[in-house]
Amino acid sequence: MANFDHQTLEYLKKLCRIDLSKEEERDIEVSLTRILKYVESLKDVNTDKTKTCRYILRGMLKNRMREDEIKNLLSREKFLENAPEQIGGMVRVPPVLKGSS
Repeated sequence: MANFDHQTLEYLKKLCRIDLSKEEERDIEVSLTRILKYVESLKDVNTDKTKTCRYILRGMLKNRMREDEIKNLLSREKFLENAPEQIGGMVRVPPVLKGSS
């Protein structure tokens, strides 16, 4: 079984960039340990005669698309009235990716 310990939790916290209280850390350690034990127990299930399942839901076998409907839209000016910042008639958003400089 994959071991889940405090060191692994610290690694996950760093990857996810989250802060947890000591109580939250304990709760997550207990929960994830239980989940891993459950997943490990699934190895005992005999699946030799079970067909491979590619879709969980039958509805996923067929794409169901709706027709596009043209509705009344806000004018650009009306839309941009609500934008905190704009540039060249577009909404300005903070950069998501940092430069390599």
